Amino acid sequence: MTRLPDTDWTKRADLAALVAALGADNTRYVGGAVRDTLLGKAIHDIDLATTLVPHAVIDRCKEAGIRTVPTGIDHGTVTAVLPDGPVEITTLRRDISTDGRRATVAFAEEWREDAARRDFTINALYAHPETLEIDDFFGGLEDLEDRRVRFIGDARERIREDHLRILRYFRFQARFGDAPEEEAIAACSELAHTLKGLSRERVAMELLGILSLPDPRGSIALMAEHGILEVILPEAREREHRVFDALIAHEARLDVEGDPVRRLAALLPPIASIAQAVAARLRLSRAQRVRLSCIAERKEDDAAAPRALAFREGIECARDRLLIAGSDIAALAGWEVPQLPLKGGEIVARGVGAGPEVARILRAVEARWVEEEFPGADRVAELLDEELSASSKP
Repeated sequence: MTRLPDTDWTKRADLAALVAALGADNTRYVGGAVRDTLLGKAIHDIDLATTLVPHAVIDRCKEAGIRTVPTGIDHGTVTAVLPDGPVEITTLRRDISTDGRRATVAFAEEWREDAARRDFTINALYAHPETLEIDDFFGGLEDLEDRRVRFIGDARERIREDHLRILRYFRFQARFGDAPEEEAIAACSELAHTLKGLSRERVAMELLGILSLPDPRGSIALMAEHGILEVILPEAREREHRVFDALIAHEARLDVEGDPVRRLAALLPPIASIAQAVAARLRLSRAQRVRLSCIAERKEDDAAAPRALAFREGIECARDRLLIAGSDIAALAGWEVPQLPLKGGEIVARGVGAGPEVARILRAVEARWVEEEFPGADRVAELLDEELSASSKP
């Protein structure tokens, strides 16, 4: 019997108190925490599966002094708020009906029944919280060892239950897979059109999740090859794929953390109206929309003056544009965008009447200040003198 190795999180005192409240035989660690611990990866979220119904979970936690939040109680999920981090507790479930977007579930009693409704074998591993022995109903341990991402049962059936599993497959393939499964790829390709029926927020969440991975080039290429990317991002053509691949290689060379919005921008033509349309379609946040649009306005000469670019567009957008262009970003490291040490009132005090002329002189001084790479106040005073002298000549 394979056991989960002892780690810091399995020894958490607050987690032990939760397990004691629910009953060790009524609970199992499940999903990502089990999978990633076996792979020696960092654990960010801990999920418990339980035979107890949600109200019983709430009552037992209350008796033990553990606060709970009914985060998804209609689907059997309660979150225990613990000192060292929250834990999601979900009652065993089985699907009654599904339409590819949402499922009607009933509570189950058997661990295998709960496992059968999950997406991939490597996500259906259950560990006893005391013995740490692992229950593996569908060969997930072997798949994990062989770096194989495989749907549980029939891939097409799993996808018809939840169309988002198409994108989840490519995200997990990028993280845990080597050679993709032919059956899985065929099913994803055949049912790619079903992604159109999903909410744009869910699609965006998974797409950005894929783009957040250390190196998603293989999965994005597979998605393009088999018609999946065309359904959710038809703007990404062959030229954009080359830009995308080059960006990720450049990020790696500079040891820059990959960013999903920057990478999404690389998959789009450098046209602001297209970026705005994609951002609206994917229901991105306002900040993401502004950033995507700014990156789309990139120009071939951006790298000529990185700090001037950052002054105009902000540090973040400038970094994004330079990275997509394959340029150096060292000039922006630790640099803060300065403010022009000159106000309109100072120009008025020099005898210029308030109005458009003040604004014109201010813009002219600022343009020269930026061109000279942001000299100090003394030089700005000289630039103002020169502009006032020039403007006073007939």
